[in-house]
Amino acid sequence: MSALDRLLSHRTAERNLAALLAYAFAGLAGAAAGAALARRSHPTGYQPNRHTQLAQLDETPARRYYAGFDPQYAIAISDLRAMTHKRLPRFALEYLEGGAQDEAALFGERRAYADWRFMPKTLVDVSDRTLESKILGRSAAMPLVVSPTGLNAIFRARGDSELAQAAQRAGVPFVQSTMSNDAMEDVAKAAQGVRHWWQLYVFGGDEIWQELLRRADRAGCEALVLTTNAQIFGDREWQRRNQTANKRLSASAALESLTHPLWLAENLLSHGMPTFPNVIDFVPKGQRSFFDASGWIRKHQPKSLSWDTVAKIRQFWKKPFILKGILNPEDVRRALDSGVDGIVLGSHGGRQLDWTVAPLDLLPVARDIVDDRIALYVTGGIRRGTDMLKALALGAGAVWVGRAPLYGLSAAGVAGASRALEILKSEALDGMGLLGVSRVGELGQHLLAHSHDAASGTHLQ
Repeated sequence: MSALDRLLSHRTAERNLAALLAYAFAGLAGAAAGAALARRSHPTGYQPNRHTQLAQLDETPARRYYAGFDPQYAIAISDLRAMTHKRLPRFALEYLEGGAQDEAALFGERRAYADWRFMPKTLVDVSDRTLESKILGRSAAMPLVVSPTGLNAIFRARGDSELAQAAQRAGVPFVQSTMSNDAMEDVAKAAQGVRHWWQLYVFGGDEIWQELLRRADRAGCEALVLTTNAQIFGDREWQRRNQTANKRLSASAALESLTHPLWLAENLLSHGMPTFPNVIDFVPKGQRSFFDASGWIRKHQPKSLSWDTVAKIRQFWKKPFILKGILNPEDVRRALDSGVDGIVLGSHGGRQLDWTVAPLDLLPVARDIVDDRIALYVTGGIRRGTDMLKALALGAGAVWVGRAPLYGLSAAGVAGASRALEILKSEALDGMGLLGVSRVGELGQHLLAHSHDAASGTHLQ
């Protein structure tokens, strides 16, 4: 194990600042070696998000995304993503960006949105537009929920609290993950007034999830979200290529991380290694380091999670209860009889089973099944405000966004996460106007054509 791996796994960041500063100095001194590594990973001219070349001739005019430090200069989510690619080390980027195996599900989520085309109405008065909606019976500034994401502190220290603050500013709910790095009580204090929801991973015995739900209730969490599709950890090959056999960083990944001194200073040097304060008391004392704790929790997630578990949780939790990770019509039907208040169609960001159907493609079928009996949401692949409009038109009550606000958080903290939500809202409002609608309720499938239908000319009357 390398010296840096020992540093990362034993939390010496909090106990030995001198050693950390020495590592930082070593990282700066090794910048040349790091640049060589970067060139090998990112060829000359590397850009993480290329636009189509249709508007260019021989690569002119030259196009580059904004990759500076001020999120207000970010025009689109792609700019925040470019800022993130510049700031984060390779292992963190792989955790943020990667999917399972061939990443077909990850690709399919974006492709699904590209396959639906707008049929805008013109000569419509759209001078008074709004995205205001109801989510679980309460007003929201737009039909959007910030999805639960774990290990956010590897992107930005206090990342969970900053995401919650961005959600509070935007007037939308925030879902905190079981594997978050800020205590739920601290998030509630940092973002007072936010619609705070709690996401649950079931692990260990029933007493663990019961205690977590008691804490969530005391912290003021409005709703509970049970993730249903992650009891077996997805095969995230590219993430694993940055790790050793014992799940710690490989030597090359550790060395490459030293070439990101700003990330190093703002995270490890200032705050030490992340922990899992919401669940750490349930982990054996000898396995509470960052890597060991996450591995222990993963190992103790029961493969027996079932509709019986849902029934027990429903009986225990009296507030709104939502199932996340549904991708089969039969499960949609089962949810109707389970007593839950809503479901989220999703593939865990393409990070679990690969080659799954895109959540967006299941959405019209799911809406036909549930009608208005329970809430219906969709997550996965949303990078534009127009993506939100497509999902709403196909039957979603709201969209859940994960990577988009994480790009903002990684790039510039709460200001960046806020900027991401502002961009999505602004694009959606402009899209509504160009589409010829003024209210969310006016959106419907009559305003869309699938690309296959558009190509054949069918169903366009």
